[in-house]
Amino acid sequence: MKKMDYQNVRGTQDFLPEQEVVRRKIRRTLEDTFILYGCKPLETPMINYTDLMASKYGGGAEILQEMYTLTDRGERDLALRYDLTIPFAKVVAMNPGLAMPFKRYEIGKVFRDGPIKAGRFREFTQCDVDIVGVKSQAAEAELMMMAVNAFEKLDVNILIQYNNRKLLYGLLQVLEVDEQKMNRVILVLDKMEKIDRMTLAKELLELGVGQKALKNIEAFLDAAPTLSYFETFQEENNFIKQGVAEVRELMDYLNALNIAETCIFNPFLARGLEIYTGTIYEIFLADGVIKSSIGSGGRYDNAIGGLIGTDEEFATVGISFGLDVIYTAFELAGKIEEKPTEIDIYIIPIGTEKQALQLATSLRKEGNRVEVELGGKKVRKAMEKANRENVSKVIVLGEDELAKGKYELRDMKTRDIEEKSWTY
Repeated sequence: MKKMDYQNVRGTQDFLPEQEVVRRKIRRTLEDTFILYGCKPLETPMINYTDLMASKYGGGAEILQEMYTLTDRGERDLALRYDLTIPFAKVVAMNPGLAMPFKRYEIGKVFRDGPIKAGRFREFTQCDVDIVGVKSQAAEAELMMMAVNAFEKLDVNILIQYNNRKLLYGLLQVLEVDEQKMNRVILVLDKMEKIDRMTLAKELLELGVGQKALKNIEAFLDAAPTLSYFETFQEENNFIKQGVAEVRELMDYLNALNIAETCIFNPFLARGLEIYTGTIYEIFLADGVIKSSIGSGGRYDNAIGGLIGTDEEFATVGISFGLDVIYTAFELAGKIEEKPTEIDIYIIPIGTEKQALQLATSLRKEGNRVEVELGGKKVRKAMEKANRENVSKVIVLGEDELAKGKYELRDMKTRDIEEKSWTY
């Protein structure tokens, strides 16, 4: 019989206990931070109707090329979620009675049939927070503050780059780019740091951007613009005027929160998703070990109303952290312990398995993480396992211990022994 060659689907992976311990620590740290900011938990289905995920208020044309689609036995068109944002917008649209502002967090798997690189897979975990019902830039500032706090707890140095889509959209109008091509041009500009200028110009020409508009765009890219650059156009373009005001407001909040040095205005930041309507931001490692972002988000005021089928605006802003890419950052920074401690007490029974389980139950009630050796290992082999797995304390439980009603709690690091009384 031919042996099967088992392997994971490309772009997916298994996480062994040593890895998963760290991933769960990261996840718990993020979740605890979300809760500190008053966010409520939410869970949405992984499988959705294709029409929902392909909505023009979804991720846009580029991300739809990466969407996994399927059908059920009723031949309904379904899709795996590619992010947590659109399923969340659907929840708000379906529950008009939600009290506003509504702040939620969700941690879950998403799926994209896209390129694979360091920290980027086709099945990955996103950790999202979204706020509905706050029109001011206070919402953006709070989410950026949340990101700074979370990564301080994880001992990871970050930089947050931010921009405003209204500035980009308005500037492209001023630069005489065809309205129909705006979003696709922004998609190309979003690749600016990943492709050379010649390739960028070629892609813009292939989109049908005229020579005059192309020269205007190149002049903008060469100008190394600050916010003051956009202010020179705000009287002739309302989008730019709104964008400048929003960026100024956000800067005031960031200064008040003392995180202005961590949060940097980047006029070239575009964020490819068409869903965004205002502020956008991306989180990067300060040391640049991973070039791609480890988190991102922005304002998308039109998505919920669009799903309802009205022109009503729902002030909505979100942020998303990539668990897998943060874990990769931990690996590259050497933050992964070779032997993470997950067990406080390891009980080695010598013909006393029943009593060992009783003792373990008693110790767990005191809050200890306890494992009983049930594989029949001899004491020496069991001790080797305890050292290998970085166990804190060990109890050897034999007939003598039962007869005396006492056992020895051995500290594996200090070698100290504490005698304890116990009646089974």
